[in-house]
Amino acid sequence: MTTRLKRIFFLLFLPLFLLGGILFSNGSIKAQSQEEQLIKLQDEIKKYEKEIGKLQIQANTLSNQIAQYDAQIRLTTLKITETQEKIELLGGRITQLEGSLGALTEAFTSRAKETYKMARLSDPIIFLLSAQDLNEVVSRFHYLKKIQEDDRDLMIRLQSAQTTYKEEKSTQEELQDQLEVQKQDLDTQKAAKANLLAVTKNDEKRYQSLLAAAKAEYEAIQAILAGKGEEEEAGTVNQGERIASVIQGGSCNSSGSHLHFMVSQGSTALNPFSYLKGISFENCSGSSCGSGDGDAFNPSGSWDWPISAPIKFSQGYGSTWAIQHSWVGRIYSFHNGIDINSDSSSEVRAVRAGTLYRGSYTGYAGCRLRYVRVDHDDSDLDTLYLHINY
Repeated sequence: MTTRLKRIFFLLFLPLFLLGGILFSNGSIKAQSQEEQLIKLQDEIKKYEKEIGKLQIQANTLSNQIAQYDAQIRLTTLKITETQEKIELLGGRITQLEGSLGALTEAFTSRAKETYKMARLSDPIIFLLSAQDLNEVVSRFHYLKKIQEDDRDLMIRLQSAQTTYKEEKSTQEELQDQLEVQKQDLDTQKAAKANLLAVTKNDEKRYQSLLAAAKAEYEAIQAILAGKGEEEEAGTVNQGERIASVIQGGSCNSSGSHLHFMVSQGSTALNPFSYLKGISFENCSGSSCGSGDGDAFNPSGSWDWPISAPIKFSQGYGSTWAIQHSWVGRIYSFHNGIDINSDSSSEVRAVRAGTLYRGSYTGYAGCRLRYVRVDHDDSDLDTLYLHINY
């Protein structure tokens, strides 16, 4: 092999040797340690998931509920650590990929220049004229063929590295979003535990009283919706006319002052927000008033509200924050109305004109729930107003 061919060979293949050093650096040792840590975290996560499952089927006591909060908080903390480890591990891989991309690009550029120079010599006449002997002609031909094959392989590797880099960056962004959600969940869980302790004052009797009230309310609401309440017609009412007042304070089926407002079509409860119009409000349906983790307040209809603004909103329609994070989730899994109150007035008004019915239902533990119902004149809808006096 001539000195010139040796130099070309060195220039063309040195970048690949350097690249190998980058791709298989000592960073893999750190990555292995991080992966082992991830496996340990995932094992501990599974342990706490099983623990929560066991607690959920045990007796419904205050201590059990607190134990569930503690286990869930620990589980979410572990998941946050797991996500952070994944982000760090991924960051290391991305850094290596960036180095690999740079090396591959540099190697490809260097090889492209030399390949171009050799390609110019690929013409048989130039080959013969520039070569010192026939052996060099053959050597040049074989080297050029080998280089062209390696160039194609290098291009494939470069494209593959670019694709992997884009995928890893996308995964990193998804993990960052997931981390933010997990941190919000942790804050919510801690707030839910603090709220439970504040309401019950860490007293088992108070906790059982809250459960009993929620159970009595749920049973009564379901029965009233099914038409099992005792009712009497009270005449016609106009839109905006006073029909009742909100009970002040707690009762046997309520932990505090609020109006449970429902819209029904036959025995089916509908979302009141589909009928009520926008209004000023304070959202207290989450871990605390204005916390931002509560239920959506999104009225989109045209009806006036049954109580005066500003509205104090304590529970929404559907699978609510309270169901997911408080003791009421032990009683029911779907809230079929909205819970609201007003600090400015206890007066309750008809949202549409119709026929007024005054009713009550006596259910769990002899608890009596009063309500009024308006059968609307302009549709097949009814509105129901619970936890009131008339």
